[in-house]
Amino acid sequence: MNSDKKNKWIIGVLSVLIPIAVAILLFMPAKVATDANWIYFLPHLIGMLNTATALALIAGLISIKKGKQDYHRLFMSIAFILGAIFLIVYIIYHSTVESTPFGGEGIIRSVYYFILVSHILLSVAVVPLVLSAFNHALKGRFKKHKKIVKFTFPIWLYVSISGVIVYLMISPYYQF
Repeated sequence: MNSDKKNKWIIGVLSVLIPIAVAILLFMPAKVATDANWIYFLPHLIGMLNTATALALIAGLISIKKGKQDYHRLFMSIAFILGAIFLIVYIIYHSTVESTPFGGEGIIRSVYYFILVSHILLSVAVVPLVLSAFNHALKGRFKKHKKIVKFTFPIWLYVSISGVIVYLMISPYYQF
Protein backbone atom coordinates (compact mmCIF):
# COMPACT_ATOMS: atom_id res chain seq x y z
CA MET A 1 0.00 0.00 0.00
CA ASN A 2 1.51 3.34 -0.99
CA SER A 3 1.79 6.11 1.58
CA ASP A 4 -1.14 8.15 0.21
CA LYS A 5 -3.50 5.19 0.40
CA LYS A 6 -2.16 4.29 3.83
CA ASN A 7 -2.68 7.86 5.11
CA LYS A 8 -6.20 8.00 3.68
CA TRP A 9 -6.96 4.69 5.35
CA ILE A 10 -5.59 5.92 8.70
CA ILE A 11 -7.56 9.18 8.40
CA GLY A 12 -10.71 7.22 7.59
CA VAL A 13 -10.27 4.81 10.49
CA LEU A 14 -9.56 7.61 12.99
CA SER A 15 -12.48 9.64 11.64
CA VAL A 16 -14.80 6.74 12.46
CA LEU A 17 -13.20 5.44 15.66
CA ILE A 18 -12.92 8.77 17.49
CA PRO A 19 -16.64 9.66 17.33
CA ILE A 20 -17.61 6.06 18.14
CA ALA A 21 -15.30 6.01 21.18
CA VAL A 22 -16.70 9.33 22.42
CA ALA A 23 -20.31 8.15 21.90
CA ILE A 24 -19.61 4.93 23.79
CA LEU A 25 -18.10 6.91 26.67
CA LEU A 26 -21.02 9.29 26.87
CA PHE A 27 -23.66 6.57 26.81
CA MET A 28 -21.93 3.71 28.60
CA PRO A 29 -24.14 2.36 31.38
CA ALA A 30 -21.47 2.39 34.08
CA LYS A 31 -18.55 4.74 34.48
CA VAL A 32 -15.08 3.69 35.58
CA ALA A 33 -14.92 3.99 39.35
CA THR A 34 -12.33 6.38 40.76
CA ASP A 35 -11.70 8.18 44.03
CA ALA A 36 -9.43 10.71 42.33
CA ASN A 37 -10.59 14.24 43.09
CA TRP A 38 -8.45 15.67 40.29
CA ILE A 39 -11.00 14.28 37.82
CA TYR A 40 -13.32 17.16 38.73
CA PHE A 41 -10.77 19.69 37.51
CA LEU A 42 -10.85 18.21 34.00
CA PRO A 43 -13.88 20.18 32.68
CA HIS A 44 -11.98 23.36 33.50
CA LEU A 45 -8.90 22.00 31.72
CA ILE A 46 -11.10 21.11 28.74
CA GLY A 47 -12.36 24.70 28.65
CA MET A 48 -8.77 26.00 28.78
CA LEU A 49 -7.69 23.61 26.03
CA ASN A 50 -10.52 24.79 23.78
CA THR A 51 -9.61 28.41 24.49
CA ALA A 52 -5.93 27.81 23.77
CA THR A 53 -6.82 25.92 20.58
CA ALA A 54 -8.96 28.81 19.33
CA LEU A 55 -6.14 31.27 20.09
CA ALA A 56 -3.58 29.06 18.31
CA LEU A 57 -5.87 28.78 15.28
CA ILE A 58 -6.30 32.55 15.11
CA ALA A 59 -2.54 33.07 15.53
CA GLY A 60 -1.95 30.53 12.75
CA LEU A 61 -4.32 32.37 10.43
CA ILE A 62 -2.73 35.73 11.17
CA SER A 63 0.73 34.25 10.60
CA ILE A 64 -0.09 32.79 7.20
CA LYS A 65 -1.85 36.00 6.13
CA LYS A 66 1.41 37.84 6.95
CA GLY A 67 3.41 35.26 4.98
CA LYS A 68 5.09 33.80 8.05
CA GLN A 69 4.91 30.09 7.21
CA ASP A 70 7.16 29.00 10.09
CA TYR A 71 4.92 30.68 12.66
CA HIS A 72 1.84 29.34 10.89
CA ARG A 73 3.25 25.82 11.06
CA LEU A 74 4.09 26.29 14.74
CA PHE A 75 0.66 27.63 15.73
CA MET A 76 -1.24 25.04 13.71
CA SER A 77 0.90 22.27 15.22
CA ILE A 78 0.13 23.65 18.66
CA ALA A 79 -3.59 23.65 17.82
CA PHE A 80 -3.32 20.05 16.61
CA ILE A 81 -1.48 18.92 19.74
CA LEU A 82 -3.95 20.75 21.97
CA GLY A 83 -6.76 18.98 20.12
CA ALA A 84 -5.14 15.62 20.80
CA ILE A 85 -4.67 16.47 24.49
CA PHE A 86 -8.28 17.66 24.61
CA LEU A 87 -9.45 14.30 23.27
CA ILE A 88 -7.45 12.37 25.86
CA VAL A 89 -8.70 14.56 28.73
CA TYR A 90 -12.28 14.40 27.44
CA ILE A 91 -12.13 10.60 27.29
CA ILE A 92 -10.69 10.36 30.82
CA TYR A 93 -13.35 12.69 32.23
CA HIS A 94 -16.36 11.18 30.48
CA SER A 95 -15.28 7.62 31.21
CA THR A 96 -15.34 8.38 34.95
CA VAL A 97 -18.02 11.04 35.53
CA GLU A 98 -21.65 11.25 34.45
CA SER A 99 -22.50 14.10 32.08
CA THR A 100 -23.76 17.23 33.81
CA PRO A 101 -27.32 18.18 32.88
CA PHE A 102 -27.90 21.77 31.82
CA GLY A 103 -30.03 23.56 34.40
CA GLY A 104 -30.99 26.67 32.45
CA GLU A 105 -34.60 27.30 31.46
CA GLY A 106 -36.43 29.17 28.76
CA ILE A 107 -34.69 30.55 25.68
CA ILE A 108 -31.21 30.05 27.17
CA ARG A 109 -31.89 26.30 27.24
CA SER A 110 -32.64 26.33 23.50
CA VAL A 111 -29.56 28.43 22.83
CA TYR A 112 -27.41 26.04 24.88
CA TYR A 113 -28.68 22.95 23.08
CA PHE A 114 -28.33 24.58 19.66
CA ILE A 115 -24.70 25.43 20.39
CA LEU A 116 -24.06 22.01 21.96
CA VAL A 117 -25.58 20.01 19.09
CA SER A 118 -23.86 22.09 16.40
CA HIS A 119 -20.59 21.77 18.34
CA ILE A 120 -20.91 17.98 18.54
CA LEU A 121 -21.91 17.48 14.90
CA LEU A 122 -19.18 19.76 13.59
CA SER A 123 -16.57 18.23 15.90
CA VAL A 124 -17.27 14.89 14.22
CA ALA A 125 -17.08 16.44 10.76
CA VAL A 126 -13.85 18.33 11.44
CA VAL A 127 -11.76 15.28 12.38
CA PRO A 128 -11.16 14.00 8.81
CA LEU A 129 -10.78 17.57 7.55
CA VAL A 130 -8.06 18.44 10.08
CA LEU A 131 -6.26 15.15 9.52
CA SER A 132 -6.40 15.62 5.74
CA ALA A 133 -5.21 19.23 5.97
CA PHE A 134 -2.26 18.18 8.14
CA ASN A 135 -1.47 15.29 5.83
CA HIS A 136 -1.36 17.58 2.79
CA ALA A 137 0.80 20.12 4.63
CA LEU A 138 3.23 17.46 5.85
CA LYS A 139 3.52 16.08 2.32
CA GLY A 140 4.16 19.57 0.92
CA ARG A 141 0.95 19.55 -1.14
CA PHE A 142 0.12 23.15 -0.32
CA LYS A 143 -2.47 23.68 -3.09
CA LYS A 144 -4.52 20.78 -1.73
CA HIS A 145 -3.84 21.96 1.82
CA LYS A 146 -5.04 25.48 1.01
CA LYS A 147 -8.14 24.13 -0.74
CA ILE A 148 -9.24 21.99 2.21
CA VAL A 149 -8.47 24.53 4.94
CA LYS A 150 -10.95 26.98 3.42
CA PHE A 151 -13.59 24.67 4.89
CA THR A 152 -11.59 23.15 7.73
CA PHE A 153 -10.42 26.33 9.46
CA PRO A 154 -13.81 27.95 10.11
CA ILE A 155 -15.30 24.66 11.28
CA TRP A 156 -12.36 23.94 13.59
CA LEU A 157 -12.48 27.48 14.97
CA TYR A 158 -16.24 27.23 15.53
CA VAL A 159 -15.81 23.88 17.32
CA SER A 160 -13.13 25.37 19.58
CA ILE A 161 -15.07 28.55 20.39
CA SER A 162 -18.40 26.77 20.80
CA GLY A 163 -16.65 24.33 23.15
CA VAL A 164 -15.67 27.27 25.34
CA ILE A 165 -19.22 28.65 25.22
CA VAL A 166 -20.70 25.26 26.14
CA TYR A 167 -18.23 25.00 29.03
CA LEU A 168 -19.11 28.49 30.30
CA MET A 169 -22.83 27.75 30.05
CA ILE A 170 -22.68 24.34 31.79
CA SER A 171 -20.02 25.12 34.43
CA PRO A 172 -22.46 26.62 36.99
CA TYR A 173 -24.21 23.24 37.09
CA TYR A 174 -21.19 21.04 37.84
CA GLN A 175 -21.68 19.05 41.05
CA PHE A 176 -18.35 18.54 42.84
